Amino acid sequence: MNLMQIHNLTVQFGGLRAVNDLSLDVRRGELLCLLGPNGAGKSTTLDLICGKTRATSGQIVFEGQDITWLKEYKRARCGIGRKFQVPSVFRELTVLENIELARSRNPGILDSLRVFRTPIRGRVREVLQIVGLIDMVDTRAGNLSHGQTQWLEIAMLLAQDSKLILMDEPTAGMTIQETLQTAAIFNSLKGDHTIIVVEHDMQFVRQVAERVIVMNQGSLLAEGTIAGIEADPRVKAVYLGH
Repeated sequence: MNLMQIHNLTVQFGGLRAVNDLSLDVRRGELLCLLGPNGAGKSTTLDLICGKTRATSGQIVFEGQDITWLKEYKRARCGIGRKFQVPSVFRELTVLENIELARSRNPGILDSLRVFRTPIRGRVREVLQIVGLIDMVDTRAGNLSHGQTQWLEIAMLLAQDSKLILMDEPTAGMTIQETLQTAAIFNSLKGDHTIIVVEHDMQFVRQVAERVIVMNQGSLLAEGTIAGIEADPRVKAVYLGH
């Protein structure tokens, strides 16, 4: 069952078509990897889905609703969460405070501060266990390792109950061990969460991808399993090499 459909999506910056007539379906509960050379339009596609960038033409349908022209915050309320390359956590707050702030439905600061006294139970405990930070709830986010900071941001999206999670190079800058742990986290989320990942680390992609889409010059070049993609001569020519 599809969670989202993209129809003939195009965005043009001056004379450049960063995304060019792109159509694809995203199945509910799948982990989809977007691959391609630099400038292929992968991150711009995520920008178009979350509303950071406005489409020139085309359509995005999410859970049956046309969200093509919805503002970014309204898409977030629909359940679309975005993790950028640089983590955007609150470094002066603890791990738990970051999670609770992400969960807060009221933007008022007093309301947000009040929830910091919430016991660690239910969804909060579950999310912290998924990302491996259950023993670091009182640690200030600024004192976390790079990998742990990335996991905290993933936890914040999970705490918001995002239906679709967009990840832009989540393993960039990670150690080998952190990358392996991130793969384990992603694999544990499959089925319950729908995830689109832009990633260059092919070892990581092999560990997590259920379906792979390769983009080139803003368009869909190839689609399939990781084994099929790696054997595709078109993909070898523009991205993987011979």
